[in-house]
Amino acid sequence: MENLRKRLIYQSWYRGCKETDRILGPFARQYLPDYGRGQLEAFSRILDESDRDFYDWLTGAQPMPERYQSCPVMQQLVQFVKTTPALNSGN
Repeated sequence: MENLRKRLIYQSWYRGCKETDRILGPFARQYLPDYGRGQLEAFSRILDESDRDFYDWLTGAQPMPERYQSCPVMQQLVQFVKTTPALNSGN
């Protein structure tokens, strides 16, 4: 499980899209160390999504797909974006 955690943290920082790197990297650093297997697997599925779709869902540009509306990890990501000043300052 530790290898999965390390891989996901790495992938969160190096997605290839600066906007999603700025969200996923800090989120992963903060939350993934305490995640169990189920949460890590849910986060892995989120990382399988395209950066554009993911960013649009988090910013409200597109509606969140039904499959993520009740996903606790996605809801935690949404809350993280809303409450992290550096992500809301436009910097």
